[in-house]
Parts: sequence; C-alpha cells; structure tokens
Amino acid sequence: MSNEPAGEQRQEEGLKRTALPERGRIAGLDYGKTRIGIALSDPGRVLATPWSVYQRRGPSQDAAYFQKLVQQEEIVLFVLGLPVHCDGTESEVSLEVREFGKWLESVTRVPVVYMDERFSTQTAETWLRTANLSRKERQKRVDKLAAQIILSSYLAILKRGDAPPSWTPSPLDDSSSSEE
Repeated sequence: MSNEPAGEQRQEEGLKRTALPERGRIAGLDYGKTRIGIALSDPGRVLATPWSVYQRRGPSQDAAYFQKLVQQEEIVLFVLGLPVHCDGTESEVSLEVREFGKWLESVTRVPVVYMDERFSTQTAETWLRTANLSRKERQKRVDKLAAQIILSSYLAILKRGDAPPSWTPSPLDDSSSSEE
C-alpha cells in the first residue's frame, strides 16, 4: 500500500476518466476482506438490484470472476463503497478499499468510482431484521443488500445531475486530480 494521500493515488495507475457510456450496467460493490457484496443496475441505470455475494478466493480467481462479471453483465462502471468516518474523513480501511479499486480497474479495465458507504451495512441489517429473516439468512444477504444501497445512492446522484462528493472521482469528467 502506498503512503501517499488517498486523493493523490486515484489516477496513479487508473484509467483515464471519460464520459460514462450510454449503454452498459453499473455494479455496486460492498468490499470485504472475505466477501464482496455485488449489486447491479438495470440497463437503463434506474434501479439497483442485489445480485450476489462473492467469496474471495485469491488474486487470480478473483480477477477471473470480475472479468467474467464485466463481460457477461456488460459492466461499464464499478461503484465501490468507501468507508468514511461520520465527519467525512477517510478511515484506515479506506486505503485498503482504494487499493482494491486500483487492482479491480487494472484487471477489468473498467473505471472505479468511490461512494460514501456510511451506514449502508447497518441499514441493510435493519431492513433484513424487519423482514423477520433468521440470523443465518440475514448473513447471506447483508453484503449484497449493502451493495444495493451504495449503488442506489450513486444512481440517485446521476439522476439528479448532481456532482458526486469531492473525494469521489467522477466518471463524467476528464479530471485526473482533486483537491484534498
């Protein structure tokens, strides 16, 4: 992991930011060391649907999985949940998530943007508890539901035409740096 400030490593090895293609799905990811929750947008990028929970297996198998996902589901953008503190500052885990994002971009050649994931898992857990699911059933679903919450937030920003948060590299501009 690099010791550079998080904002300065966004474009280090990343893809040049260009306009978001008109066609293709967006995937939301809830990162974890052992599991990654995945949600997919519909082709019109209006709805976010919980899709799966991927059990990580190692760099080469993980790369193959995400490459296949990109091809089969026509993914044009990954929205990766970024853990931040309540005051908006990045956490120690944020660096790990950014490293994963750089790796994901390099193996899939699909841009990655970061979305504030504050309270996404807690919200998902609350929703699942209200559905009266067993603890085991909640554990199987919480990561993909958290990914859906992350992706839904991003899709709402796109729909409104608002600028993403300042620490989120935008797929809608060509800038390769941001102010910290």
